[in-house]
Amino acid sequence: MSARTVAIICGFFVALFYAYNFTAAKQITPEFIGPFGLTWYRVIVTCAIFWTISLFTGPKEKVPFKELPLIALAAFCGVGFNMITFMWGLSLTSPISASVLMVSTPIIVLVLSAVFLKERLFATRIIGILIGFSGAALLIFLSTGAGADATHPALGNLLIFMNAVSFAFYILLAKKLTAKYHVFTLMKWLYFFGVLFITPFGIMQGLAFDFSIASTTTLLHIAYVILFATFGTYMLNIIAIRTLKPSVVAVFVYLQPLLATLIAVGLGTDIITWQKAVSGLLIFTGVFLTGLKNKKVVKISSSY
Repeated sequence: MSARTVAIICGFFVALFYAYNFTAAKQITPEFIGPFGLTWYRVIVTCAIFWTISLFTGPKEKVPFKELPLIALAAFCGVGFNMITFMWGLSLTSPISASVLMVSTPIIVLVLSAVFLKERLFATRIIGILIGFSGAALLIFLSTGAGADATHPALGNLLIFMNAVSFAFYILLAKKLTAKYHVFTLMKWLYFFGVLFITPFGIMQGLAFDFSIASTTTLLHIAYVILFATFGTYMLNIIAIRTLKPSVVAVFVYLQPLLATLIAVGLGTDIITWQKAVSGLLIFTGVFLTGLKNKKVVKISSSY
């Protein structure tokens, strides 16, 4: 099996694990545990797992001190700010809305690539970006919480969109770092900094959660969020990033709303509304257009 095939399989399971995470996390926060508290447990446990694994496997790499600021920035984008905005946003909106907004990640990656990597934008991609962002704006400002215990859908959707922007930055940063360091070396340092970023926000909610009176279902959902939707996804995603281009990795986000919708509707935790459907159509159209290759020789350069 080729490295590319392995990377594609990893990308698919990342999409699957994340898809159920929208429902699993929604089942326990904020009713049973605060979103920051759940995020704190995610990062603490995953950090411990990666540091433990690194003691017994992988090369004994030393990270130069000058590289730590870049790793810290990647940790802020991919672990700290990313997880806080996701859990906080999901606690306020619905699983389907959150998963639809995450599809905007490839468009954001393209915009960031144009700004920071000087990739060229041509007319079709510019139109795709505008259409995709219009879908995200529609969902943020006109969404309702029907059928999904969404207390503040507009704020929740805005936070999820900020999460997508943060994750797009992480994809670009992680691509550079994976070329230098082994997976376990990188992940243990990413989560080390992630713990530092999240602890001030999540420690109070985390300590307030009483495991002794929690139901088995609640504990199983917490275990899933930590082991599959955190450790599993970050581990598999970093393998995919090592082999695939950032734009290809972002493509697997397309699967999340489809899988998340099937899971949420199947379990009765959410329903499909016209806002979600129209927004999803606009975002998918935007993603499709931004993924097209330019057939003309002359391209429209980014204005940045």
